[in-house]
Amino acid sequence: MADGIMRKRFLMWLMAALSCCVSTTAKKSVDTFPDGTPISEWFSDTTRVDVARLGKQYVITDYGIKNDSTVVQTDEIQKVIDRCASEGGGVVVIPRGTFLSGSLFFKKGTHLHLREGAVLKGIDDIRYYKIAKVHIEGQMLDYFAALVNAYDCDGFTISGSGTINGNGQRFWEEFWLRRKVNPKCTNLEALRPRLVYIANSNDVTVSGVRLINSGFWTNHLYRCNRVKYLGCYVFAPTKGKGPVKAPSSDGLDLDACSDVLVNGCYMNVNDDGVCLKGGKGTFVDKDSTSGPCCNIIVQNCDFGDANGGITFGSESWDDRNVIIRNCTFNDTWHVLFFKMRPDTPQKYEYVLAENCTGNVRKMIEISPWRQFYNKLDRPDMPRSRVAHVLMRNINLECTVKAYDIKKTDDFDIEDVKYENINVKETGK
Repeated sequence: MADGIMRKRFLMWLMAALSCCVSTTAKKSVDTFPDGTPISEWFSDTTRVDVARLGKQYVITDYGIKNDSTVVQTDEIQKVIDRCASEGGGVVVIPRGTFLSGSLFFKKGTHLHLREGAVLKGIDDIRYYKIAKVHIEGQMLDYFAALVNAYDCDGFTISGSGTINGNGQRFWEEFWLRRKVNPKCTNLEALRPRLVYIANSNDVTVSGVRLINSGFWTNHLYRCNRVKYLGCYVFAPTKGKGPVKAPSSDGLDLDACSDVLVNGCYMNVNDDGVCLKGGKGTFVDKDSTSGPCCNIIVQNCDFGDANGGITFGSESWDDRNVIIRNCTFNDTWHVLFFKMRPDTPQKYEYVLAENCTGNVRKMIEISPWRQFYNKLDRPDMPRSRVAHVLMRNINLECTVKAYDIKKTDDFDIEDVKYENINVKETGK
């Protein structure tokens, strides 16, 4: 009898212990951001845009627009967008064919869908791009609008299997010509349009489309929250991959944005892949037009010849909870690149890179960045730092070096850790 009671008690204890272990394991497996806060279920939903659920479809060729790649039809396409908005919203559909346009402005309740074989092509003449108020190069100013623009458009989507083609070669050639005459020529002086600009909008989704040959930055989002880029192909020519390199053709610029998921995308551009922005300058933290980037996840992506999987800066100052995971690299410059501006108080913290494979020039770089340096007098300027960075489960070939940490007196580096790193420095 006593043995039976003891056996029963032991079994009850064992079941309780196993239950405790399962509970503990479950708690540990909860997906969290690097600072320990939970990642919401919103990030686990990678469902593509269902255009059938977005309302009436306005196929542009039903409204007198011709499938003709030689005729600029900006005004005609804009009238379709305006009609869609005035009739309660819906989807502006680009059918198979090539349609030439300057800057287009989507309105609240409207969406853009590009069917298979559809090409929305930007005219390579800056006169066709309207001047608008934009946040660019770390400041708010009047500059040329993008080919596709959406301001204050909550729920805005771009979807389909078609292509938005910036047709940027003339802009690239003009930029490099200016640089020959004036090596200090800035991006803004070259007068080039971006491909996509979305500002002050929540719940944005861009899925499936090809975004190529931008004259300037490819995708630029300013003050947007809950953004998803799903299964997109982003390309601009780099050395050996086109007639001329596409300067500053960043894949995705997140400018003072929060809660962003980039999943299953391909990026090959002649600058940063995913770049965090938000502002720059000695008094950036007091600038009402600037802002932080937080809760950013880049996963299951393939990077080609781009400057970095994720780049912090050079127009960035406050980034937190940034993750890049399960990504592959092929001749990419960096997995992580921190640009430290001595003229800007910067705080980059709680960053995770994990399960990355392929080949890069450098796995991680933290170094000063002095391009267009302009430090003003500020006795109370906050001290810059990079803190709480973890790289783990990394398997890479590094053709230059794995770790490039250039510490200076201008910033602090705290709590940078590496776990299960397998890198081969080939020195090619």
